[in-house]
Amino acid sequence: MCLAVPMQITKIDGFNAHCVAKGIERDVSLFLLQDEIIKIGDYLLIHVGYAIQKISAEEAFSTWELLDQLFAEDELSA
Repeated sequence: MCLAVPMQITKIDGFNAHCVAKGIERDVSLFLLQDEIIKIGDYLLIHVGYAIQKISAEEAFSTWELLDQLFAEDELSA
């Protein structure tokens, strides 16, 4: 199963961006989104170091809510 994690852009340098989510920071490639208008503050879905889709803030928060629920349920069943 593949998982893309929503992150918010804090800095952009060419086709690279510094992103943050829940205190975790990562440098990611924007190469796959080179035809999109991307700016600081935007939310992206990140998969193995690549931004694969631009999403709304609402989609990002909703995704994190679902992921938090899944992780909580997984911890309870362990």
